[in-house]
Amino acid sequence: MDTVLANNIESFVKTFPLKDSLKGTSFLITGATGLIGSTLIRCLSALNAGIRIYAPVRNIEKAHKIFAEGYDNVDFIGCDLETYDYSQLGSVDYIVHCAAPTASRFFVDKPVETIDIIFNGTKALLDYAKDSAVKGFVYLSSLEVYGTIHDDSKLVTEDVQGYLDPLSVRSSYPMAKRAVENLCVAYAKEYNVPARIARLTQTTGAGIAKDDNRIIAQFARLAANGEDIVLHTKGDSARPYCYTIDSISALLYILLKGSDGEAYNVANEDTYISARGMAEYLKENFNPSIGVRVELGDNFGYAPPTKLRLSAARLRSLGWVPQYGLQEIFRNLIDYLKG
Repeated sequence: MDTVLANNIESFVKTFPLKDSLKGTSFLITGATGLIGSTLIRCLSALNAGIRIYAPVRNIEKAHKIFAEGYDNVDFIGCDLETYDYSQLGSVDYIVHCAAPTASRFFVDKPVETIDIIFNGTKALLDYAKDSAVKGFVYLSSLEVYGTIHDDSKLVTEDVQGYLDPLSVRSSYPMAKRAVENLCVAYAKEYNVPARIARLTQTTGAGIAKDDNRIIAQFARLAANGEDIVLHTKGDSARPYCYTIDSISALLYILLKGSDGEAYNVANEDTYISARGMAEYLKENFNPSIGVRVELGDNFGYAPPTKLRLSAARLRSLGWVPQYGLQEIFRNLIDYLKG
């Protein structure tokens, strides 16, 4: 395992205050080969608390490659996530549903598949949760459910809604996420499924794919390599960010202490920054030799420009406190990408 990631997980094990509540429990975790799912599995396994994990994956070879050794507590199951018969697993204590498409280009090129994967995959898991009486279910949603918001003078709380264009194929992702949030609420209300929703801002950190194409990873990679940062938009869109370990901690707080049918913003409010501001921040704080310039382009599949100053007050009310600010996020990310 990479040194930066190993140090992050060691810190989690030492500092996560709810770890005693997880002793001897069982988890079903989807998206095990993705950033958040894989980091969650690593963190839970490192607690050494007798936690059993079931991880259904589409590509089992990829899963075994990521988790090469030391994960005897994890059962990887190669299957189609939408059609798998989860009842074969018996009952589990907790479900964390991380699996979903993440690439903007995929949302544009494969909008039908995007909607199908998000909605049908979640419904299959909610049906299993209903029938097996799980203790907690967390669905990983996205800040994109907020749509387009341009006023960042006020914090965006979970009851705020911006505009989404239902006639844009790029809306396949956020519209499906909105629909599934409502599906979670419906299952909580009608069937008493303990479903909670985590609206994650963009999460990054050690463990990302070295070719991760999201903006924060792109910029950190360019700064680490001493290359100019080129923006293909004006860079006005702004959001807060969250480090992987802070996101994992947040998911577990929501799972253990959240309310059924509620949504929780997962973000470090203090990291709010625009794309252009991020590029300048990296230049100023990490590599003054690089340049920052704008070369406008089309058809990159980007979400519409928006300014989302998310409030994390509801999540903080559960006791969650983020540990990684912008400086720590970029320091860890750059060290990881250089390794």
